[in-house]
Amino acid sequence: MKNSIKIGVITLVMFSFLGHNVKAQSNNKTETYGSGIRLSIGVDAGIPVGSLRRDYRWSFGGSAQADFPLISNQLYVTLNSGYNNIFAKNSPGLNDIHLIPVKAGLKYFPVKIFYVQGEAGASFLTNNNEAEKSASFVYAPQVGVLLPVGAKNYIDAGFRFEGNTKFYETGKSSNFFGLRVAYAFSL
Repeated sequence: MKNSIKIGVITLVMFSFLGHNVKAQSNNKTETYGSGIRLSIGVDAGIPVGSLRRDYRWSFGGSAQADFPLISNQLYVTLNSGYNNIFAKNSPGLNDIHLIPVKAGLKYFPVKIFYVQGEAGASFLTNNNEAEKSASFVYAPQVGVLLPVGAKNYIDAGFRFEGNTKFYETGKSSNFFGLRVAYAFSL
């Protein structure tokens, strides 16, 4: 857990530094940065936390997200769906966890490239018929940066905590710290 917190703090500091440099370089531009509908496709990786950490090593997956502007350049409604595989340690009778999260939320830009995002929705378990529930509530607070790489093209990098309620009455929640790096483009 201490390593996860250290990684999170280092990532946040790095994003803040990158955000400061990009903002300083783009002050002279007259572009409407980030306006309009934005789509992104990304890779997700994570580290299980809490009781899940005892039996699982890491997670890997992908996601697609759409951002719809409410307040131009500042507040967006997000829709996100993807796939996460949480890899089990080599223990007899223990299988990987396969999840399909479907989330909606808000993304707020307090400064030009730095954002705070919160999402909630449902996470569907796809590989275990022994579970008492096939769906659970999922929530994901996130911080990140949106770095311009060309006309209406961006790299969207975010660090999040993703929490799922239990699939088993006596089981564990499927919580992890995750990193999403995505290619984004405005329509």
